[in-house]
Amino acid sequence: MKKLALHWQIIIGLVLGLLYGLLAANAGWQEFTADWIAPWGTIFINMLKMIAVPLVLISLINGISGLKDISQLSSMGGKTIGIYIITTVIAVTVGLLAVNLIKPGKSFSQEIRTEMVKQNEAKVKDTESKALQQKESSPLQFLVDMVPSNIFYASADNTNMLQVIFFALMFGIALILVPDVAKVEVVKQFFEGANEVILKIVDIIMYFAPIGVFALLGNIMVELAGEDPAAAVEILKGLAVYSITVLLALAVLVFVVYPLALKFLAGFSYREFFKGISPAQLLAFSTSSSAATLPLTMERCEEKLGVSKKVASFVLPLGATINMDGTSAYQAVAAVFIAQVYGMDLGLSEQLTIVLTATLASIGSAAVPGAGIIMLAIVLGAVGVPLEGISLIFAVDRLLDMCRTVVNVTGDATVATIVAHTENELIPNPVEK
Repeated sequence: MKKLALHWQIIIGLVLGLLYGLLAANAGWQEFTADWIAPWGTIFINMLKMIAVPLVLISLINGISGLKDISQLSSMGGKTIGIYIITTVIAVTVGLLAVNLIKPGKSFSQEIRTEMVKQNEAKVKDTESKALQQKESSPLQFLVDMVPSNIFYASADNTNMLQVIFFALMFGIALILVPDVAKVEVVKQFFEGANEVILKIVDIIMYFAPIGVFALLGNIMVELAGEDPAAAVEILKGLAVYSITVLLALAVLVFVVYPLALKFLAGFSYREFFKGISPAQLLAFSTSSSAATLPLTMERCEEKLGVSKKVASFVLPLGATINMDGTSAYQAVAAVFIAQVYGMDLGLSEQLTIVLTATLASIGSAAVPGAGIIMLAIVLGAVGVPLEGISLIFAVDRLLDMCRTVVNVTGDATVATIVAHTENELIPNPVEK
């Protein structure tokens, strides 16, 4: 009997999790879910986080050390960062077009606004404090944050992935530059072997994906419903137009922008691309974390899309850190939406400021759930929109976070495929495992 494909297993876990969550919310099983269901989702997330740092470190060193010279790295790095910036600007622009056409803020009542601001006052203050710390830092703080003072400390926290990438780059470049090749050959062989072991660990973790996804979705549905599912539904109705606007912008990126980019820049079929990357997209939806999804994203790009290891090990970890297309589009929609609710008319200069600020903010956004809200506070501050307006979108932020993470991961895989094609590192008809 043929084994059920991973994406179907994850879809089954998603559907069962959603059904259980709805049942549990209406049956009052909140405590049971928190005690007996939610821990399995936490365990699954922890396993993914556990493998993320070693995977990035080892695969990146392995990929870079396999290059012939430094010029190959500079060529690939320049293309990667350039394409990431372009896709981010496009994402923000798509978000602005969607929110200006639909104007979701105009359908939001004064009563709902007042109630949501009151309910989320504590969350707003916490977000405002974190955004202020980020805003008051030096313009070059992102460069300071990139260089670790202690690689072991950086490896202990998934939010410091850029520091891990920096160390791996330094280590891999040093392996290329050592004049006596024989002396470092054993080091290269170690990382090649370690890379194979890490990928096998990823395979083992994926056996638990359907269970983890079920637990995550079931718990999320119960948390969203709270103690009063009916009240939650009413709040969601008030935010329906806003949510649809965000989803429309995200859909344009996934079904228009990325397919066109793959077709014209890589000659790659989007149907084959979607088929190959869909398990990573489903996992991204469940975890709301590009970093947690990274191990599976790398595996799928290499084994199903034909992206070489040296391209995947460089482009994808970097993308999970600095390329947040979904988050950028969401920030554009959310900023203008909140301004519309407050009756503010943002002109061309303010919206261009949103493009610039959201693009820069996406580079500093951690690849973890909820980081987009802090970056949104920075964007709102840049155009003078009241920060307490963030409270208007807290109710649906988690669901939209799940959707925009799908776009983030899809964007990373798209750029990896394009870069691999331009570097002649795209393997046709990769071997199925």
